[in-house]
Amino acid sequence: MTINTRFGASESTDPAQAVAELAAQIGGPDVDAVLFFCSPDFDLQALGRALQDTFTCPTIGCTSCGHFGPDGFHPSGILGVAFAGGGIHLRPYLITPLATYAEQVAVIANDIRATRENDRQLHRFGMLLVDGLSMVEERLVAELYRMVGNLPIIGGSAGDNLNFKHTHVYAGDGRFLSDAAVFALFASEQPVTAFKTQHFAPGPVELVITAADPENRIILEMDGEPAALAYADALGLSLADLSSRVFSRHPLVLTIGGNAYVRSIQKVNEDLSLPCYCAIDEGLIVTIGKALDPLQTITAAFAELHRTMPAPALVIACDCILRRLEYEQTLIDKDMSKFMVQNRMFGFFTYGEQYNGVHVNQTLTAIAIGG
Repeated sequence: MTINTRFGASESTDPAQAVAELAAQIGGPDVDAVLFFCSPDFDLQALGRALQDTFTCPTIGCTSCGHFGPDGFHPSGILGVAFAGGGIHLRPYLITPLATYAEQVAVIANDIRATRENDRQLHRFGMLLVDGLSMVEERLVAELYRMVGNLPIIGGSAGDNLNFKHTHVYAGDGRFLSDAAVFALFASEQPVTAFKTQHFAPGPVELVITAADPENRIILEMDGEPAALAYADALGLSLADLSSRVFSRHPLVLTIGGNAYVRSIQKVNEDLSLPCYCAIDEGLIVTIGKALDPLQTITAAFAELHRTMPAPALVIACDCILRRLEYEQTLIDKDMSKFMVQNRMFGFFTYGEQYNGVHVNQTLTAIAIGG
């Protein structure tokens, strides 16, 4: 069965009007599921009610730092895709509160295993949308991947346009929730392929994390100095020079077993500590990442994908907000937007990305669905 997708968007700031405009483009009696991303600036209570009143099918989404679809980048508003005609089935699971995620994941895993036994012919994948300020992504996605088993997972941490105050997910019951995640099980007769790409390699400058608050992902000291000072010195910058754009171009890179994992810096705290988007710990040796060309690396990733899936019907993607900032800073945002359109990409800019059982930064994680 072919994948039938319909895309819609609205830039209206009025929740009822935005949902009405979205529904006019993607709605209909044949809609099986809806996936959307929206600006955090909406009145989310009103937006949730409008979504619940309009779409009776499984509907999931989250707040973002911008999103992308058939028309390229959307910095605001709401963007959605509807799956229609039976080609995709979606089953959402709400996980809240996140403090008890382990017990909830066990129940979800049992249900998914039972569902899989009923029809072994379908191709399945999981998508995780999670409160981007919860700081539980590492443990949550690792537990999902371990408990569910034999299921590719991608995901993204909800955003709020770099305000770092409140991020929300939506599971279809009319509520936008913080301290929550939505895990969605997708099933299709078409094959699916999960993949990821990043454009940073370990650099020559090494730093040792000598003091940290792992629970809150904060680096307190590197090489015995306040973390922000050591980081700025390594780049030849002053503390006043440090900004989101600097962090997006010069993340920390941790190498484990020959694999490079990006650890992105969020901001500088008043005490010169550095909160991160991903797990850190004392004693780790990190380097200042060496940037590669983002367009070349994503082009290579899609070339590899096309070896086994020449013409995907859709690529659902989660891309880091710091990558988007770099696109803009290096003036390749229009070229990247064009590339995403040409490759049928639909997704959002995140506070962190999930790939199978790992939480990562400054990475694009994606699932391609066959045509």
